[in-house]
Amino acid sequence: MSKTRPKKFHKKLGKSPGSVIYTGNKPTKKLFIEAFDYTSEQCIDKELSNVEEAFSFIGSDSVTWINVNGLNHVEEIEKLGNHYDLHPLVLEDIVSISQRPKIDEHEDYLFVVLKMLHTDADDSIVSEQVSFVLGKGYVLSFQESEGDVFDTVRERIRQGKGRVRTMQADYLLYILMDAIVDHYFVIIETLGDKIEDFETAIFSGNVNQSINKDIQDLKREILKVRRAIYPLREVVSRIEKHESTLILKKTKTFYRDIYDHLIQVSENIDIYREMIWSLMDMYMTTISNKMNEVMKVLTIMASIFIPLTFIAGIYGMNFDYIPELHYKYAYPILWGVMVFIFLGMLYYFKRKKWL
Repeated sequence: MSKTRPKKFHKKLGKSPGSVIYTGNKPTKKLFIEAFDYTSEQCIDKELSNVEEAFSFIGSDSVTWINVNGLNHVEEIEKLGNHYDLHPLVLEDIVSISQRPKIDEHEDYLFVVLKMLHTDADDSIVSEQVSFVLGKGYVLSFQESEGDVFDTVRERIRQGKGRVRTMQADYLLYILMDAIVDHYFVIIETLGDKIEDFETAIFSGNVNQSINKDIQDLKREILKVRRAIYPLREVVSRIEKHESTLILKKTKTFYRDIYDHLIQVSENIDIYREMIWSLMDMYMTTISNKMNEVMKVLTIMASIFIPLTFIAGIYGMNFDYIPELHYKYAYPILWGVMVFIFLGMLYYFKRKKWL
């Protein structure tokens, strides 16, 4: 019996466009909001107790990053969106976690959706939607729950490492997206290790009964990664070609680097897809070879006993006048003939390399 799956789209059936309805299944008890407001000289880093505290950052000369965890708090997200004048359809897409990686270009801001991938305690790949809003001097990010891949970005901002504190908000969006894309390589490495483990197990014959299901699960994980990566290439390409003051010309080179990384990851995904199909073929071939070995042994045994059964059948018939029936040494001679046939057939099979 198949287990019940969450129905993501049923929550939105019959609703008008722009309805802000969270479609996920990760309710966060507490809305977590953090803000980074920095210039080249100073950095403000603090956790906000409510959405209203984020309103004071807009309009300053600094660069502001506001990160929101907890998409189920739709009322607070609507407040933040209304303050930054976000379109209702953008707010709808932020809390609808089934979005394909995409970019929407608006007059005063860019809206970007992508998938953040990480592994859980069982080493399974988990996909989480992350949305970004890039405006003049600010970046808003929205996540389903706490825990992300942005710790290195936070440290770079706090300590002023690199060029982040001297660049504009478009560079901040770049390093956030770059952190997500760089983590794709960790996922790719995990997938590669799993495929190698399966190959080793199949070649050594040390496979369990569930390996067929395990390979199917791995194939679904690869498809999940592929769905997250392939549309993102178009997103980054459009950012690189975007003609507005939000993306500076000197920053576009960095986005081109993200595109190159995505191409590399995509090529690895294609290779792993082919390897998964090869694993399935290899597993089925191994099963067939084992069956053939069993059938070969049974066939050889049947071939050996066919003449022996024939002789035993002849001399087991109830006739009085069978030759050698009353001969004194007929029984040991018959055994000798049967043993000779048995050994002769074994020798023949060895010569033919059937054994």
